[in-house]
Amino acid sequence: MEQAQDTPVIVKGLRKSFGEQRVLKGIDLRVARGEIVTVLGRSGTGKSVLLKLMIGLETPDAGSISIQGQEIHDLTLDQLNEVRKKIGFLFQQAALYDSMTVEQNVMFPLVRHSDGSDQDQEGRARELLSAVGLDSDFDKMPSEISGGMKKRVGLARALALNPEILMFDEPTAGLDPISAAEIAQLILHLKEERKLTSIVVTHDLHTAKTISDRFVVLHEGNVLMDGLFEDLEKSKDAFVTQFMRDAT
Repeated sequence: MEQAQDTPVIVKGLRKSFGEQRVLKGIDLRVARGEIVTVLGRSGTGKSVLLKLMIGLETPDAGSISIQGQEIHDLTLDQLNEVRKKIGFLFQQAALYDSMTVEQNVMFPLVRHSDGSDQDQEGRARELLSAVGLDSDFDKMPSEISGGMKKRVGLARALALNPEILMFDEPTAGLDPISAAEIAQLILHLKEERKLTSIVVTHDLHTAKTISDRFVVLHEGNVLMDGLFEDLEKSKDAFVTQFMRDAT
């Protein structure tokens, strides 16, 4: 139990193929409580697939994924959904419901998974939206707000059920530098205020450097490097050197 509390995410020997394409070839990953780990790599290297496996949207060919001490692929759907309630997920495109207002989008998981009154759920949604700087945008539709604002709505929704783990799929993709910096500061604030464990998939090295405690570099289906930013800078590996040069 202590291990699950100290290291809520443990991945061992994770393998996944799609047809003849071997995407992940035996990934090991451990994320400590309160740590922000960023997974770096080129497009198509399996970063997003790794996240989907970790929340049970895909099934691995081999290996194990333990979330807070539970092997998720041994669980029934009902048990898996209970684990998912402890995980907040920010999708790459925010994945808001176009037919719902900003407030209704944040309320959606509360309506489905909490027993609070309508008034309580509305209050919680507004509290979260205020926390991400959107306290005057409750009634707007997703089509009426910017890309950066959509990301913030997505983040507020990811926090609705008070998760203990956050997963971010390209949280700053498509954003201007100012909006990207705002998202990075929100992620850091969540770590400091709530001690949330976070896994970030990105190719945005500037944001990654700002928010991350540790970096994992994926290349050709394997973990090529696991370490600090200084380790990336000092690396003599040809791929890491090129990646760092191209990303800055």
